[in-house]
Amino acid sequence: MRPRPLLATVAGALALAAVTSCSGGTAAAGGTEEGAPRTRISVNLTGDRATAGEPVVVRLAEGRLSRVDVTDSKGGRLEGKVSADGTSWTSSRKAVPGTAYAIEARDASGGSARAGFTTAPAERVNKLTLAPGKNTTVGIAQPLSIVFDHPVKNKAEVEKHLTVTTSNRTEGSWGWMRDWSGKDRVDWRPKEYWKAGTKVTLDARLSGIDSGAGGWFVRDYTTTFGIGREQLVKVDLDNHRLTLLRDGAVVKEVPVSAGTPGGEKASWRGRTVLMSKEGTINMRSETVGLGDAYDKMVDYSMRLTWSGMYAHAAPWNAAHFGSANRSSGCIGMSDGDARAVYDRVRVGDPFEITGSDAKGTQALNNGYGEWNLSWAEWRSKSALN
Repeated sequence: MRPRPLLATVAGALALAAVTSCSGGTAAAGGTEEGAPRTRISVNLTGDRATAGEPVVVRLAEGRLSRVDVTDSKGGRLEGKVSADGTSWTSSRKAVPGTAYAIEARDASGGSARAGFTTAPAERVNKLTLAPGKNTTVGIAQPLSIVFDHPVKNKAEVEKHLTVTTSNRTEGSWGWMRDWSGKDRVDWRPKEYWKAGTKVTLDARLSGIDSGAGGWFVRDYTTTFGIGREQLVKVDLDNHRLTLLRDGAVVKEVPVSAGTPGGEKASWRGRTVLMSKEGTINMRSETVGLGDAYDKMVDYSMRLTWSGMYAHAAPWNAAHFGSANRSSGCIGMSDGDARAVYDRVRVGDPFEITGSDAKGTQALNNGYGEWNLSWAEWRSKSALN
C-alpha cells in the first residue's frame, strides 16, 4: 500500500484533491490516488499578516503526526513537540514579528504536506544592552545588568525568558528598577558576593516576546562571563583610609581625603561596585551640579557611581590625606597610591564605604547599588515574586 499524502488547510478544510504551491498561509500537498482517504492538517496562524507572539500549532484530522518542521526565512527553526495522542504539534517558542515561516508535516503513514504564513511586522522593536561584556572577567560584586531601549510593561513575561546558569549553582534573583538614564533596567544579583572562579551564562530567549508599549523583541541574546579573584576595597571615611584586601589579606592601605561633609560635596557611603577604570579624564564640576568649582584632568580614575563619585589621584589635596575629607565628593589619593590601587583593582570589585562623613547611602540605580538592600528586599524587586 502506498503512503497516503497529507492535505494541508489553513482556517478550514482543503477541498481540492491537490494544491501545487503555497504562500501567505495557503498550503500545498502531494497528489492523491483516486479514492484514497484524505488526511487534513490545519495551522493556527495564516496569511501574510499573522499574529506574532503566539506558538505555532499544527493539527492533524486523522492518524498520527510523526514530525513537524517549522523554519523561518533566516534559516532559523522553531522546536516543538507532538502531543501524546499524535494529533497536534505545538512550537516551544513564539512566532516573531515580520517573519515568514514554512511548515512541513509528516504523518505516521509517510504522508506529508506543506504550509506557510508570514507574521505582521512589529510597529516597534525593543533592544537591550548587557553588562558585563561577553567573555570578560569581573569582580565578585558585579551584577548581570540589562538596560532596555524602550519601556518594558510586561516585566514578568520578559523575566520568565531570562535564564542565568552558573558553574556552582549560585543563588540569585532578578530585580527591576529605573536606570539612571531613565530607561527600564533589570539586574541579576547573587545572594552574597560571587565565589571566585564562577562561570556565568545568560540565555535571554526573548525573540517573539512582546515587552508592551516598548515593542517586540525580535532576537535572542546570550552572554558569558567569569568571576575573578576574591578582592574588595574598604573605605573608612571617618578615619580617612582606603584598604585593598585580597582573599581576606591586606594588599594595600593608603591615606585618602574624601568628600567634604555637611553638603552636596560629601561622598556616598554603602556597598558600591567599581563600574569602570577610565584612566585620565577631564572632570568638570558643572556636570555634577557643583557650578564652576573645578575643571581638572584627573589620573587613575575609577568610577563608582553614575552621579560622578570616583576614586582617583588628587595630588592637589595632599595636605588632607589621612586627616580630613576636603574633596568635592570623590575619594582622592596621592599619584603613587592611586596608581597602585588602579593597577590592582578589577571592574566589578566591591567598594565598601563606611563612616558618618557621608551625605547618605548610594541609591539603587546610581551605578550598582543593589548590595545596599537586604536579600529579602532585593528579591521583592523581581516581577515574579
